[in-house]
Amino acid sequence: MPPTNVQKTIFQKILDREIKGEIVYEDDLCGAFRDLNPQAPVHILIVPREAIPGIGSAEPGDEAVLGHLLYVARRVAEKEKLAKGYRLVINQGDHGQQTVAHVHVHLLGGRPMTWPPG
Repeated sequence: MPPTNVQKTIFQKILDREIKGEIVYEDDLCGAFRDLNPQAPVHILIVPREAIPGIGSAEPGDEAVLGHLLYVARRVAEKEKLAKGYRLVINQGDHGQQTVAHVHVHLLGGRPMTWPPG
């Protein structure tokens, strides 16, 4: 539970079931749920339970959970039958279009991705 002077992020509220969300994976370190504004047929967000504001503020103690997010992304992609491929995206800061101050991995798939993405 976050300190009383810090508000929960929308992602923490979804994982705590305070806000409705379609959760597709959970464990002690993270959860994954479908994006409410999908940009591909499959668009799932993988988020740590403990909020890290952005990848730019990650610290050495966050290494294990950050690696775990990528491992979970692979497992969720497998479950979603994305064998033909998928894209993982982590946005950072305003120019990176990060809209929630809570690290999250976007898992996008179900169609061919284009390049460049931005």
